[in-house]
Amino acid sequence: MTALTASPALPAGRTLRIGASRIRYEVLAYFRQSDSVFFTFLFPVLMLTIFSVAFGEQEFGRDDAGNAITAAEYYLPAMLAAGVLISGLQNMSIDIAVERSDGTLKRLAGTPLPVTSYFIGKIGQVVVTGLLQAALIIAVAALVFGVELPDDPQRWTTFAWVFLFGVITCAILGIGLSAVPRTGKSATAVIIPIVLVLQFISGVYLQFSGLPEWLQNVASAFPLKWLAQGMRYVFLPDGFDVLEQGGDWNLGGMAIAIAIWLVVGLVLARLTFRWIRKDG
Repeated sequence: MTALTASPALPAGRTLRIGASRIRYEVLAYFRQSDSVFFTFLFPVLMLTIFSVAFGEQEFGRDDAGNAITAAEYYLPAMLAAGVLISGLQNMSIDIAVERSDGTLKRLAGTPLPVTSYFIGKIGQVVVTGLLQAALIIAVAALVFGVELPDDPQRWTTFAWVFLFGVITCAILGIGLSAVPRTGKSATAVIIPIVLVLQFISGVYLQFSGLPEWLQNVASAFPLKWLAQGMRYVFLPDGFDVLEQGGDWNLGGMAIAIAIWLVVGLVLARLTFRWIRKDG
């Protein structure tokens, strides 16, 4: 049985170079899987389109100038947050579970590939595809549904750190969660319900302020709620902060919550990742 620490020791520079080459390999492999591209890459775009069309006549509040907030404007931050979770946690956990089940990880364990380089490739793929996905969602919102994007550089700075911090955290959590499915065939059935439940209780499909207080408190224990809140800060008017828990955007609390989950993910990955399952 080969554990996380069993990879051969290589100079740091070579490990990074191998990891960088793995990113390209992982990205190309990802886009060769048409079903994965549709369900993980295009799904948030499809949901944004459905909500924007279905609720096109509905008003979701008004900005400081009295202009109505459309469905596309309201759901844009939610779909961006969902995209981070899907690209990171869902995609990573299912991918690794399948690779463990079909023998890919067992074969890699017999090569000089350092486990660090393997993870660099996986996390790099998540960051690259997540960025492309976010760019596509924003482009569709702006060009198809006429969403006016922020012109404040501070908002885009917040978007950058929330996105990068969030997608890396979700990817590392996905590494830990990949140990849960016993086989690659069961990975989708195990992981997707978890992701769907988190989306429903974290203000992605339902207005977060309309949920029962106890359910809001439960959602606050998970990172998606904070990612969605950060995206709402970027793309919604200032007055919408009254709908958040505590009546403000609480960016500091968001950073702390995501940082805690990053540490949790690192610990889980360190304890659970194996090239081969213990019970395999």
